[in-house]
Order: sequence, then C-alpha cells, then structure tokens
Amino acid sequence: MPRLSDSMEEGTILTWLKQVGDEIAVGDELVEIETDKANMAYESDVAGTLQEILAQEGETLPIGSPIARIGESNGNGSAGNGEDGEGQGASPAGPVTAGDPRSLPVAKASSEMAPPTVPPAGEASGTNGERVKASPLARRLAEDKGLDLKALHGSGPGGRIIKHDVEEAEAPSSAGPAPSTQLEGAGAAPPSGGTAKGETETREPNKLQQTIARRMAESKATAPHFYLTIEIDMGKAVEAREAIKAASKEGDVVPSFNDMIVKACAIALREFPKANGAYRDGRYELYSRVNVGVAVAAEEALVVPTVFDADRKGLRQIAADTRAVAAKVRDGSVTPPELSGGTFTVSNLGMYGIDEFDAVINMGQAAILAVGAIREVPAVRGGEIVPAQLMKATLSCDHRILYGAEGAEFLARVRQLLEEPVSLAL
Repeated sequence: MPRLSDSMEEGTILTWLKQVGDEIAVGDELVEIETDKANMAYESDVAGTLQEILAQEGETLPIGSPIARIGESNGNGSAGNGEDGEGQGASPAGPVTAGDPRSLPVAKASSEMAPPTVPPAGEASGTNGERVKASPLARRLAEDKGLDLKALHGSGPGGRIIKHDVEEAEAPSSAGPAPSTQLEGAGAAPPSGGTAKGETETREPNKLQQTIARRMAESKATAPHFYLTIEIDMGKAVEAREAIKAASKEGDVVPSFNDMIVKACAIALREFPKANGAYRDGRYELYSRVNVGVAVAAEEALVVPTVFDADRKGLRQIAADTRAVAAKVRDGSVTPPELSGGTFTVSNLGMYGIDEFDAVINMGQAAILAVGAIREVPAVRGGEIVPAQLMKATLSCDHRILYGAEGAEFLARVRQLLEEPVSLAL
C-alpha cells in the first residue's frame, strides 16, 4: 500500500486496473485507491509482470502492506520467478515489497479524474469479463439509481464513466418509486417489529468522511477551543469590489468577498506568527509560509483545499486559485498536495444566510476563522442612524498556543484590513 498523501495512514482498494499476467511498464496505472483525501490512481514505478493480487477490491490496509506482487518479465507474457529481477522490490513505494511505513515517500499518483486510456466502449462493455471503467462516485450513483454501467457512455478521459454521465442517464422504466418509510397517518403506532422512528437506513462513511470525523473529534478533545467574535463594517469592501468589477475586462476573474477575507487573513498571519503556527508535542511550530485553507462543501463532505503563499499573491490571483481548486473539489479531481500544507483556515457560510457560527480547528493549525453573511442593518455613526454593511466573524483559537489578547489583536487587524480594503492591494 503506497503512501499517496502526507497524512495517509491506510488506503482502500477500489478498482484494479490491471489483471494477473498483464505486463506492467513504469508509469502504468495499477489500481485506484481511496485515501483520506481523495481517490487516486497509483502509477507503478517498477516494470514487470503482475504475478499476484494480494489485496482485493474493498479491502482496507495500512501503509506498507503488500497489495500485489510484480515479477520480472520473461518477454512472453508470463511471469518469471522474480527472485533476482530488478523489477521486484526496486522501490520502497512499489506494490511488491514494503518497508517501514514511516520511511515511505509520497507515491506518484494521478487524480481520480485522470484515468488510464481504455478500449472503446464496445470492447469494454464487460462481455469479455473486463471491468467497466468508471469512477468510484459514478459506480455508487449508478447503484443507487439502479443503472447498468455497461449501458452508459463515458464522457471522461479515455471513455471513463463519470458522475455527470450517471446523473444524465435515465433510471430503468421498470423501477418503481422508492418505498416510503413514513408511517400512514400522523401519530400512528409503529408496525409490528418496527420502531417509533420508522425504518432505519445505515450507511458506511467513506474514507474521507471517516477522516473528517476522526480529526474533528480529536481536535475538540485535545485542543482547548475558545472563541472571539467581531463585527466588521464591509461598506468600503463592497464599494471596492464594485469598482474592481466595473474595471474588469471580459474574462477577468473578479475577487469575491471571501477572497478579500483570505487576503486580509494572510497579511495578518504574517504579522502574528503564532496564529500561523500550531501546538504539537509540547512545542510551538511556527511556519514560514502562509497557506490559507478555504473550506469547500463537497458531496456529503467538507474539503479544505489550500491557497499557497496567500500573503504574496494579489486578490485576482487568490480568486483564480480558489476557483480552480474549488472546481476540482466538486468534480473529484483534486489531488492530495492541493489539500495539504494549510497553516490557517477560512470557513464561510455567509452564502447560506448564516450570520454567525463557531468552527472546529483543523488539526495542525492554531486557529480557524468562521465568516457569516454581510447584512445591511442600521448602525449608529456620529450620533445618527445610518445603513451599514456589517459582517460577523468568529475566530476559534487553540488556547495552548494562541491566547486571548493575541487572538483579539489578530482579529482586530483582519477587521482593519477589510474596513480599509485599499491596503489589500499593497
């Protein structure tokens, strides 16, 4: 089991892309693996013949566990004994042998949305025993809708069936409506053998959801959270964004308010190093790069891609980077490196009408900023009631590294930057 991300501890075999007896070249995609961050296709860094598959589809194994055996090719399509071949065990990240998991490097991998070239649809229809090429998400959706993947046309690279293909397909006409689990009549007694809650559907979380659950529980259990809330006058930020929009040419990326918040946080993080650090193993870790994670709602999960070196980038570049990586999150093509390395996180629920909330700190960071909606409300200015564009932001802090006064100063600096947004362009 190769290490496909810096935080990966185990992986789940999704689909074998090669069969026993196949000749393997360096760079060939062997197997799709579900990690804690994304579904990846593992590329072989050894050549030879696939002699044996040791880990079956659906099996979860820790890093370093053998998943397959590749032997030296004898040139006729059959496997050699591989006893002295250079192709077997040539690399610690290869699937043949595995050393100490802690010493394994991050393996070369491609994203789920960049699959290997496959035969035309007629040849990969499954009539010859081959597995239909489809992303794991597409397989789950097809199963839920009762669709036969063999009848679908794949629009992904190499003819792979992806989520969009399944969503566009019609469910079989013979499929009746989903059975209702609601009891007839309000307050009706449960049927014999049932419960007051009706029928219970149990779902297994995927690898990403399991990781989120584990890390959020660990964060709340180990990091003493405290919260600071501030109200920010976004009036000038609203005017600045309108001015940027008016001056933009067709095709230009217009920064959002969240992009402005990311930039303001990045500048403040440079000025307050402990906010750009973490408490780990009884020590403070202060990071030299300012990498701001942006929480993105993915399908049944929350994913945090990273805007690297946000303090050194302009608003338009931050906007372009954020849109690009958020699109990858939603279509499933984001890669582990794009989800790693964050030193601080911004979580914005303002677009859902949320005014204020407390976020859970990501492990390995000192704080996270929870941002609410911008509201036009009456405010007192110079003894007069005037309309104002106000936004609430709550900073969740790890009290082991970031104390109340430091957190308050950091948050006040973010407010200052947003209330005088011309400084964001400096």
